[in-house]
Order: sequence, then structure tokens, then C-alpha cells
Amino acid sequence: MSKFILIAGPCVIEDEDCVMQVAETVKGIAERLDLDYYFKASFDKANRTSLSSYRGPGIDKGLEILKKVKDCFGLKLVTDIHEPWQAAKAAEVVDMLQIPAFLCRQTDLLVAAAKTGKIINVKKAQFLPAKSMQYVVNKIVESGNKNIMLCERGSCFGLESLVVDMTGIVEMKRLGYPVVFDATHSVQKPGGSVTSGNREFVEPLAKAAVAAGADALFFEVHPNPDEALSDGPNMVRLADFESMLTRIIKVYDAVH
Repeated sequence: MSKFILIAGPCVIEDEDCVMQVAETVKGIAERLDLDYYFKASFDKANRTSLSSYRGPGIDKGLEILKKVKDCFGLKLVTDIHEPWQAAKAAEVVDMLQIPAFLCRQTDLLVAAAKTGKIINVKKAQFLPAKSMQYVVNKIVESGNKNIMLCERGSCFGLESLVVDMTGIVEMKRLGYPVVFDATHSVQKPGGSVTSGNREFVEPLAKAAVAAGADALFFEVHPNPDEALSDGPNMVRLADFESMLTRIIKVYDAVH
């Protein structure tokens, strides 16, 4: 049986020290739990609610820091891209390109990502049914890339809430590609001047997702989420991460 895939890291690259601390700590956790680990952090959060919100260091500085993570710890890397021109540049450093949920139908972005030959993790938009991800898959495959993962991150429930329909995981697995569950973005409360969330629901949703057949889990993790510059309310505290993962993996082992 192949190892369970873990994608984890801080929401955004705040500074090098934070990135290196999370990378080193989660690498140790993944080794102890025998997980296939990809470190993830964003160089730019292009969809922040406010112009004054912290977006990140930008692509040049961000990729420089991510490369240091790879050089120091030998980790595989993930970052998200928002514009087609970023795909080839990011692919020089990272092993997996992530397509943000709101951009999952953007043809030029999908094609540019596909042409890198990297693994493409596409987050299902909050407004799309799971079966509609077939059209996303088609665009990537027809562009010459079958290295695809599909990511569930909740669906719009009214205007300010998300709900996770676990049948979406089953639906997307029928498309023939691994399915990732984004456990931390799924507990967001969008719609305010600052996105809020409730991290106490991360663990039960992650357990439900692996029970439903998820092949991978994605978590945003931070040493002190309450002081994080992005997505603090839904990020997992680094000190709590290993015990949480240990409990979740027991569920995965029980159903596989």
C-alpha cells in the first residue's frame, strides 16, 4: 500500500524562520508516521479581502525561500499560482502546482500548469459540484498532463458559510485521480472584512474525509496561528499537529 500523502505548511510565507521551523518540525512528524510529505506555502495570496492585508513576499523571494526548504530538508514542495506566467517559473523549484479554488475553471492557467509536467492539485471551487471537475481534468489531460490531484475544500452554504459534502470525495475519486481533502480551508467562514474560521472542526472533518476515501490531506500549520498574517483562525497549531495526525491516520488505517 502506498503511503498516505500529507500536504502541510503555513498559509503564506511570512518570513524564513517561520517557514524553516514548520518544514523541519512537520518533516519529523511525517517520518515518524511514515507519510509522503509535501511542504506547502504561498508566495502570494492574491485573493485577500483587503488591499492592506499581507499577501506574501512575492514570487522571486518566495521561491528563493522555498528552494532553501528543499535544499536544507530534501522536501517536496507545493505552491499555488494565480496567473499563467507563474507556472513555468514556480515549476523550476516546486514539485506540485496548486490551482486555487476560485480559479479552477481558468483555462489558460490550467493549460500553463499542465505544460510544466508537474503534479497539478486543483482545488474544487466552492460553487461547483464534484462531478463538474471532469471538465477541469479534461483540460489538463488534453494539454498533455495526467499528473492530477483533485481537492475538496467545502461548498458555499448561504453567503458566509461552507459545508463539506463528503459524497463529493466519492464523486471525484470516480474520475480516476487521487483526491485531497483541504481540512483547514474547509472550516473557513468567508464573507467578512477578514476571513474567520473555527479550527476545532479540522480534526473531525479530516477523519470523515479519510473514512470517505480521501487519498491525501492538506493542512495549514503555524507555530502561533492567532498571530499569523493570513488564515489564522483555521490553521492548526504546530505543537498540536502530531497528536492530531496520529488520531486521523488511525481512521485511515482502519478503512484501508
